[in-house]
Amino acid sequence: MPIYTVSWALTQWYLMAAPSHLKNVLLLHLAIFCIATSGPLGRLIAMPATVVIFWRAALASLVFMALLKLQRQQLWIDDRRDRYLILGGGVLIALHWVTYFISLQLSSVAIGMLSLFTYPVITAVLEPLLLKTRFQATHLLLGGLTLLGIYFLVPEFDLANGQVQAIAWGVFSASIYALRNILMKRQVSRYSGTIIMYHHMLAVSVVLLPFLFWEGTGDIQTAWPYIALLAVLTTALGHTLFLRSFRHFSITTASIMSCAQPVYGIILGIIFLNEHPGWSTYLGGGIILLAVVIESLRVRKEVS
Repeated sequence: MPIYTVSWALTQWYLMAAPSHLKNVLLLHLAIFCIATSGPLGRLIAMPATVVIFWRAALASLVFMALLKLQRQQLWIDDRRDRYLILGGGVLIALHWVTYFISLQLSSVAIGMLSLFTYPVITAVLEPLLLKTRFQATHLLLGGLTLLGIYFLVPEFDLANGQVQAIAWGVFSASIYALRNILMKRQVSRYSGTIIMYHHMLAVSVVLLPFLFWEGTGDIQTAWPYIALLAVLTTALGHTLFLRSFRHFSITTASIMSCAQPVYGIILGIIFLNEHPGWSTYLGGGIILLAVVIESLRVRKEVS
């Protein structure tokens, strides 16, 4: 049977027969995989983090503009309060991405990505406080399991150690990411992921533009294929789908399930960068993946 026939049949099953919960879970994991490409791509691009993120956001804003035009949506949000809040979320994204890429550049794909994934723990604490949602002890327990995985990444607590610095930058980036996701929870129910990400990318580009005068434009002629992948695959597709998932899952649930991201990133790092983590990293990643499986099963039970 020709492969296109199989692909067509699978697509029709997904659209017509697959349970809605399964569709949402699959789309969430597709988003997670796309975002996971930021790890190896961040390691491949030898430019300052601020410059990399500027080019990523500038190109991504053009992609989102084209998508909005094709969908015949307006480019600007009329409500002033919502517009400023979403642009503010873009400023947080700029800080999150820059600090995350610093973490990647100081260590490896495995360390940079796994240290970032303290953010489900931070989300579990912040979401009930900021959104006045019901507190769930299970989320803290699963977040604690994630922290246990992080524990195995730290070789020794020495601030002069580049790996410790990378983890510190990753945890700071995680805090910013958790805050941004929580702030966008209500906006996602009112606006499409495309227009939210378009405003985010505009904010990131404006905030980071001055760094081009201080640090130069970087080796954009050589790095542009990787920048393009960051803008289109990681950002336009991955982050839009991830924002969309907030309509079907709580922020904390989506955050804990997205802990599969470093596992995907480590696999990509092994394939494309030949970065083979040590046993402790595999152990930490395994514990984090366990938290993902538990949360996926728990949410499925609640929905069914």
